[in-house]
Amino acid sequence: MKTNYLIGAALLALASPAFAEPITPKAGALPSPAEAFPTEPGSDYYLANYDAYEKYLKALAAKSDRMKLIDIGKSAEGRTMWVAIVSSPANLATLDHYREIARKLAKAEGVSEAQAKALAAEGRAVVWIDAGLHATETVTTQSQIHVLYRLLTAEDAETKRLLDDTIVLFGHDNPDGLQLVADWYMRNADPKKREFRSIPRLYQKYVGHDNNRDSFMAQMPETVNVNRMLFREWFPQIIFNQHQTGPAGMVVFVPPFRDPFNYNYSPIVMTELQELGAAMHSRLVSEEKPGSGMRSAAPYSTWHNGMERSVAYFHNSIGLLTEIIGGPTPEKIPLVPDTQLARNDEPLPIGPREWHLKDSLEYQYSLDRAVLDYASRNRERLLMNIWRMGASAIARGNRDSWTITPKDVDAVKAAAAGKTQEVEEYFRGPPAVDAGLYKTVLNDPAKRDPRGYILTPDQRDVPTTIAFLNALLKNGVDIERATKAFTAGGKSYPAGSYVVKTAQAYRPHVLDMFEPQDHPHDAEYPGGPPKAPYDITGYTLAWQMGVQFDRILDGFDGPFERVTADLLKAPAGKQIGTGGAGWIVGHETNNSFILTNRLLKAGVKVTWLADATRVGARDFAPGAIWIPASSEAAKIIAETAPLGIDAYRMAKAPAGKTIALKPVRLGLVDNYGGVIPAGWTRWLLEQYEFPFSVVYPKELDAGDLNAKFDVLVFADGTVTGPRGGAFKTGYASKQPSPEDIPADYRGWLGKVSANATAPLLTAFVQAGGTVITVGGANYLASLLSPAIRPALVNRKPDGSLAALDHRDFYIPGSLVAAKVDPTKPLAFGMTPTVDMFFDQNQPFTLGDGATSVAWFDSATPLRSGWAVGQDKLKGTVAIADADLGRGKLFALGTEVTQRAQPYATFKLLFNGILYGPAAAAAR
Repeated sequence: MKTNYLIGAALLALASPAFAEPITPKAGALPSPAEAFPTEPGSDYYLANYDAYEKYLKALAAKSDRMKLIDIGKSAEGRTMWVAIVSSPANLATLDHYREIARKLAKAEGVSEAQAKALAAEGRAVVWIDAGLHATETVTTQSQIHVLYRLLTAEDAETKRLLDDTIVLFGHDNPDGLQLVADWYMRNADPKKREFRSIPRLYQKYVGHDNNRDSFMAQMPETVNVNRMLFREWFPQIIFNQHQTGPAGMVVFVPPFRDPFNYNYSPIVMTELQELGAAMHSRLVSEEKPGSGMRSAAPYSTWHNGMERSVAYFHNSIGLLTEIIGGPTPEKIPLVPDTQLARNDEPLPIGPREWHLKDSLEYQYSLDRAVLDYASRNRERLLMNIWRMGASAIARGNRDSWTITPKDVDAVKAAAAGKTQEVEEYFRGPPAVDAGLYKTVLNDPAKRDPRGYILTPDQRDVPTTIAFLNALLKNGVDIERATKAFTAGGKSYPAGSYVVKTAQAYRPHVLDMFEPQDHPHDAEYPGGPPKAPYDITGYTLAWQMGVQFDRILDGFDGPFERVTADLLKAPAGKQIGTGGAGWIVGHETNNSFILTNRLLKAGVKVTWLADATRVGARDFAPGAIWIPASSEAAKIIAETAPLGIDAYRMAKAPAGKTIALKPVRLGLVDNYGGVIPAGWTRWLLEQYEFPFSVVYPKELDAGDLNAKFDVLVFADGTVTGPRGGAFKTGYASKQPSPEDIPADYRGWLGKVSANATAPLLTAFVQAGGTVITVGGANYLASLLSPAIRPALVNRKPDGSLAALDHRDFYIPGSLVAAKVDPTKPLAFGMTPTVDMFFDQNQPFTLGDGATSVAWFDSATPLRSGWAVGQDKLKGTVAIADADLGRGKLFALGTEVTQRAQPYATFKLLFNGILYGPAAAAAR
């Protein structure tokens, strides 16, 4: 190992002008960053990749008594994810003991206040500090290398105090992305030509930037690994998620955040967050590091649960986000006049100047030190407060309690209309109302928070219900299972029912997954247009997944046992009956598509029954799957028992109309650089075992599509359209010149266009192909068929169409109720009403040749989130099935696969993939 460091130092000497001073000087026996890498991380025009980073971690761990390296699992591409645990040697010697203290205090169950005080006095503050989640945000990994070395070698009093009082978990969230981005950047020998804006694919295998939108769902392996550390093993009181880029004309955004505040979590989280944010700003200012901003300096809020730092709030942890400028290529801070006047949210402005990665590194180090200093000085209070929040959540779950939402406040105002009272005080505020309304409206017994939720075993889609429960488990939620029948809320429940009580430390997360989000109306100014939320506003997971559950408002108990398994498994599927002609399988379970795809791959005949069918006491809705008997079919059905699908043996084939399925040549359209919704769709297709290939616009524009494909899927974001048009289309990002990228990726360049691509797609469909468009990609659908027309539009002076102004209609990432016709093949297996994810989408009106599969029939369809002008959806179409020649065009107006969360609407895509070619073959 020593030889490698000498070689690294020699290379550095050759590469560095005039033996430049290292960013971090050598201290002690540990290899410094300058010694361990060919060029010191933080230097201009250099990025260390994950291979080098991993090697350095191992070298430090081998020689330092202040660090322990642990393997927390594999990334999507199979790399090991490491966490460097840094603390004093004495703390590391009894690490399990301190971890158990952290667990007891965080979960709070069975821990009295006196016991909590004793544990807090003994325990150590646990702090998570990560790097690299978004791989093109390169500051975080390069700086972490230096932060680790400095903490492991420094001998000053502050560092020793930090190590004595805290246990720091340094994680890396995205090994694959770091390897991709660093290697791409360093591929050019000329440093001035190095860049990573043109990386050819997403920097997480499937979801790119959305790896920071997966926290409550935890479907990507990296999220699963990180969540396990945060909420099932280590329970840190502080979770510091580091990002870039900072606001224009500034250096770094540091909390606190702007409103809205999510009403489900403890206010202690927010007050501690503001304390810690102030300490971070104060450290920068005291060290004369200007350019930090907070609140109004950036759009970040604390509403949405899906991000790493925000999911922390629902687990009683302080979640921090910083966004800093910088990168390996030097840049300049511009002069933005509005940032030059000091104010509360920008206390120390910075002027224009050249900026280097090493500058960002020093800011990042100061921010990390500020966080650790706060944790050290407030060690007992942090530990005690995480217990208080957990104990309070348990207490609230065991008594009648109310969570006040914006709708509740509106209800009070409505009840007090014309009866306001003047308030005589120096600071005049909103008028007061009758205090009795607090009890009758805000504490209406019918609006109590649930004491728990019960999910019975007779779910329509049991495997999906298990997936929902596993999402809770992956977030540390306690789940119980009934060992015997019991009664709750005056209703009887069978053994095997799952129970999720709200009397647990992570009550805020439980409520946020089961209850609707009621986002406040947030206007730019009174009477002004809506202010865009930082992310989505409504995401109730139980509703997105179509899970059936009962809300229990009164206290209850029963013969329950705690689920102790890491994850639940669906009950094995059964073969029911004795007939020998074949099997019928219901269409309700999403896993039925895995079975179907396995059968089709093996060459087994599979058909859908177009009409409802009854088998013994079981009624099958239209779309039931008929599998004629064969040895291969019997083998596959037996092997798929773990999927949780029941197959009913039949003595004879069912009568009635059938739809014969066939193996499908499926193309999933993507663009150079990767489109995130296409990545999520790719992951979904793999999970449900649809064979497919990824298709780029150049291949589409080459024509002869029917020779290669039966179905082409265009996810949201894959089609660009006119700015300010009727549809929220994809972003037309600048693509690299072909000569500037390796030959292997040149075929990925290009864009789907109205002039070149659309006519070829029209010919493809007319000749029997199927096109499926999702969300904003329905701009393409409107080009292919005049029967697909945007419904909520205005006509501009030039005759073109524009979506309605946000003052009139605005639904940013919310759940809305839609009616569905499950007798239509596109909706086989669905319920007559479904919650759909709607994110500034465009519904339709239909012309001849198109039929409605799902539509909006209510003036108040909003179920969870925020909506302006929701009444305008009434009478419009959400999902359409259009005939075009011999083929099919399926326009899925809402985002039916959004971040792979709305399991209840996956069937609209999956059915379309199989039904389109089947319908064409039958013509």
